[in-house]
Amino acid sequence: MTVAEAKERVSIADLWSRYGFDGNPSRSCRSPFRDERNPSFSVFAGGYAWKDHGTGDGGDSVTFIQLAEGVSNADACRKIIGYAGGRHPLSRPQKKVSKRKRRKPKLPVYIEPTAQKQQLAELRNVSSNAIDICIDRGLLRFGKWKEQSVWFVTDQTSRNVQARRLDGKPWNQIKAKAWTLPNSEASWPIGLNESLPYPTVLFVEGGPDLLAAAHFAWCEDREKEAAFVAMLGAGHRLKQEALIALAGKTIRIFSHADKSGYSSTKRWADQLRSVDATVDAVSFEGIKKADESPVGDLNDLCFVHADDFESEAEIRNLVP
Repeated sequence: MTVAEAKERVSIADLWSRYGFDGNPSRSCRSPFRDERNPSFSVFAGGYAWKDHGTGDGGDSVTFIQLAEGVSNADACRKIIGYAGGRHPLSRPQKKVSKRKRRKPKLPVYIEPTAQKQQLAELRNVSSNAIDICIDRGLLRFGKWKEQSVWFVTDQTSRNVQARRLDGKPWNQIKAKAWTLPNSEASWPIGLNESLPYPTVLFVEGGPDLLAAAHFAWCEDREKEAAFVAMLGAGHRLKQEALIALAGKTIRIFSHADKSGYSSTKRWADQLRSVDATVDAVSFEGIKKADESPVGDLNDLCFVHADDFESEAEIRNLVP
């Protein structure tokens, strides 16, 4: 029996009962691992995933066993197979296979921005306050890449780093405006860990929309209530690690107004609802910028004429 097969057979409720924990596992219950007055523990995904909102810990049945019994991941894997009634395939001597460790991006030298902040604010037509918010949260950095002055979208994990030129031009080498640094984990949602303290998440695609999310949150005086999370590519799926971190939150997805944007919005919304997140989405179809070109994403909304913005009820109050 494999670990994956065992995890399908052993739910959090099964383990809860096995260990004799008080109460019943549910979407809102008290943690079995610590004393607390108010419920801050969630069991979701059909009873096969959990999250402690008080500590930030979470995972599946294996990580639950690790925490409950104080054992390693390898021991927890052996135990869950035993609990499922099977035999661990590694109980027989086998040749040891070394696992290749993921390499992090080689980070550029970041600089303390001066004129760069205003240059980026003017390029993306966002407030300087939005730039400062993203810098303060560790989502935005400035520096050099391929001998160009650039702004970097990343977060404090540095698992994913993407560079864009401050002059707004595409990279000649790759014929695209966004350059994901080598060894980046492209599917890592920028700002995921930083979103943990916030009940509300503005979920966007791409670096410019990340800045725009901060801009509109500041405009509505809601920046202290909302986190900004960005997927750097419409083709990526949310991994279980991300779903656990976003479970139970109120999430608004800002779609790109094209086929891939609508497809990714539906995929992410379905995934997020599977972990009991409250999800809705904003579409910009039919809205035009001041130059009469169509609005295709959240950052384009920053270029809508002020009077038109006020008249479009569906694009006001963007923070749920």
